Amino acid sequence: MRDLDETDLRIIELLAADARRPYSEIGDDVGLSGPAVSDRVQRLRDSGVLERFTVDVDRSQLRAGVPVFVRLVVDDGLAELRERVSAASAVEHLFVTADEELLFSARAEANGVRDWLTDLVGDADVRDREVRVLDEMEWSPALGGVEFALTCDECGNTVDSEGETERLGGDVYHFCCPSCRSRFVERYERMEEGAE
Repeated sequence: MRDLDETDLRIIELLAADARRPYSEIGDDVGLSGPAVSDRVQRLRDSGVLERFTVDVDRSQLRAGVPVFVRLVVDDGLAELRERVSAASAVEHLFVTADEELLFSARAEANGVRDWLTDLVGDADVRDREVRVLDEMEWSPALGGVEFALTCDECGNTVDSEGETERLGGDVYHFCCPSCRSRFVERYERMEEGAE
């Protein structure tokens, strides 16, 4: 595993702004050829830094309802409610705060926000809720000026150029050293054997 450099960060930033941007155009920006950019993107995907390319739909252009921002505080069942909210097609962004509040932005029908939210929440034990109609919304991922570091999946230390990567069950795991990798793999294999 190698450290990510400024070129990698710039490539990620350009792809975050437009995932369909041609590699030749990205190459012009970062001073590389299109194939060299393609190689770097593939390495970022192989290492798990880039997981997928998505489409960011501006639902206001589709007239898909009223944009709302919702805050929910639950006494019990946060994981189940989070899963239900995340699966709702109207929900665009979902956040869970450190003090276990569930926040999300969505598009609800203009004449049915209360009913929509009641159906969405279901029988969850909601202690407090707040719904705000949004005037504007913008997503601007910023990668410039950040230190990009992977965390060891075994011990939590920072993974540097000496680190190792392992693909298990379709997921990519990162490790700071060979001993962390071997401990993790051994435990993973024992758990997998026990599940059979």
